[in-house]
Amino acid sequence: MGIFSRFADIVNSNISSLLDKAEDPEKMIRLIIQEMEDTLVEVRTHSAKALADNKELTRRIEFLEEQVEDWKNKASLAIQKQREDLARGALIEKQKAEEQLKNLRNEKTLLTESIEKLAGEISKLETKIIETRAKQKSIVMRRQAAGHRRDIKKQLHTGKTEEAMSKFEQYERKIDELEAEADSYDLGGKGKDLNQEFAELQADDEIEQELEKLKKSLQDK
Repeated sequence: MGIFSRFADIVNSNISSLLDKAEDPEKMIRLIIQEMEDTLVEVRTHSAKALADNKELTRRIEFLEEQVEDWKNKASLAIQKQREDLARGALIEKQKAEEQLKNLRNEKTLLTESIEKLAGEISKLETKIIETRAKQKSIVMRRQAAGHRRDIKKQLHTGKTEEAMSKFEQYERKIDELEAEADSYDLGGKGKDLNQEFAELQADDEIEQELEKLKKSLQDK
């Protein structure tokens, strides 16, 4: 495939569509960028050669322009010296130089157009590479984010979370039982003290009654 055909394929390609069809988008986009960079090097090489050719053409055109002027002056001199044969020969050489000059100027025009086209292609390809690299970063970030989500979900589905929650609930239940047991001891203690107080009151009352009986029996004697 020629460089310009490949260039057109790359610039006109729908990167997103290619990536959607790829089994490994990350690998695919690396290959696409590599292809773009290789093509850019080739386009720049062609452009550099075209610029060098253009400079060479400019020098040859300037030389022929001088030749045309020189043969014109020589033809004029020959006429002045009444040497028509020399004048004719000078005009023939002038005509040859003018024909070469015309061809070189046409060639330079085409070459200038080619240089402008290459410059535009370089600009388009550089823009395409920048856009594709941005897509590459986006793909990498999406892959990393998806990996993080997968790892988190994987951890959640291992049952460790449920196991931890179950243990926590068991600990809570044990604490509740301990607190309830402590409360029952408190209630039991308070009931026992109260009964003791009533028993003591009752015992005191019986003692008082016995004491009164004893006093009365002594008085009767």
